[in-house]
Amino acid sequence: MDASPSELADAGAPAGPPPVGVEAFLEAAGPLLDVRSPAEFAQGHIPGSTNLPLFDDAERAEIGTLFKQQGRQAAVLRGLALVGPRLEALAAALSAAAAGMPAPRLSSAGVIPSPPVAGSGSAGVEPLGLESVGGSACGADPPLLRKPGGTFPARQHLRIHCWRGGMRSGSVAWLAGQLDLPVLLLGGGYKTYRHWVLERFERPWPLRLLGGRTGSGKTDLLLALRERGVAVLDLEGRAHHRGSSFGALGLPPQPSSEHYENLLAADLTSLKGAGEIWLEAESSQVGRCRIPVGLWRQMKEAPALQVERPLEWRVAQLVAVYGCQDPTDLAEATNRIAKRLGPQRTALALEAIAAADWASACRQMLDYYDRCYDHDLSSHAVQAVDLGELETRAAAGLLLERGLVGAWPRGSERGS
Repeated sequence: MDASPSELADAGAPAGPPPVGVEAFLEAAGPLLDVRSPAEFAQGHIPGSTNLPLFDDAERAEIGTLFKQQGRQAAVLRGLALVGPRLEALAAALSAAAAGMPAPRLSSAGVIPSPPVAGSGSAGVEPLGLESVGGSACGADPPLLRKPGGTFPARQHLRIHCWRGGMRSGSVAWLAGQLDLPVLLLGGGYKTYRHWVLERFERPWPLRLLGGRTGSGKTDLLLALRERGVAVLDLEGRAHHRGSSFGALGLPPQPSSEHYENLLAADLTSLKGAGEIWLEAESSQVGRCRIPVGLWRQMKEAPALQVERPLEWRVAQLVAVYGCQDPTDLAEATNRIAKRLGPQRTALALEAIAAADWASACRQMLDYYDRCYDHDLSSHAVQAVDLGELETRAAAGLLLERGLVGAWPRGSERGS
């Protein structure tokens, strides 16, 4: 019931366990339950958390309006009326989470079925754990919480939070206490967590940029380096975007900038202790996701390694990525940069797309994108390396052998 207006969040909550700070909350074992409304959760959440809303979006708005118009008592009474009929279902969900089973979704009618979640191995639930950061799951939440098999040992703490650490999380913690389920509460709630996230980016990090013209295979090279033990922050993978006008094609929807920050903060925290952290040279936005200001400031000062590839190799790479996309989408992306391409190049590119001549279309784009990359890297201390037509893994090995990129030795400090 810490819905808008925010004063309701601070109006008090049932007595429960004392709250803990952000780092203790994140480092503790056990399922992480976010009891805010679905819309709040969708805007941004702690990576690895599961949404177990005490109120849905309409209910939260209703209670907030009541508080504003009639005061706290009316809002609390309405909240009790809404939650009362589904207390049993909420209790069952908490017990399931504590036992290592995914928490079911709730509605005013209690537990409701939902479609199977792809890859969860269980119907009607959202997995509590996470997939690996690496490999093809480049957009998955970072692996802060997952235990073998995606479950948690019995009797671990339920980590519960709401927006401000107010009545919603306190009420759910009280219910868990009646079931003898151990609970950890996040002091200050998600709001305090967000302050912690933004503070991560103000800390100094040993950043190194991997640059290169469009089609040089920078993202694949970074992922290959990560497989070889290099500390890598995957800006494009977390954004679900390749960074150009065409960058969203064939990828899942982008997260909000808020959740993008949450993901990157978790990744950076997991890389603490690395001597160097590699990331791709980007503009200040990756699609609609804005790179956090503190991180962007450090990126502008970071040294860069520029990889060079032959033009025809780059064209072939771009054809492999974009040649399978819908021609209509490709044409729309081309028109978005028509002013920068100029009328002649735009017309030639659109003709090539219509004729499914993907290589010719790519060549029309490269002049513009190459000039952009050259300009962006001109302010950095740049070292260039010619990788020729080396396969990606071989190229990663060459960078390591020459000492141009350093691996992160196993056993280095990891923490937050």
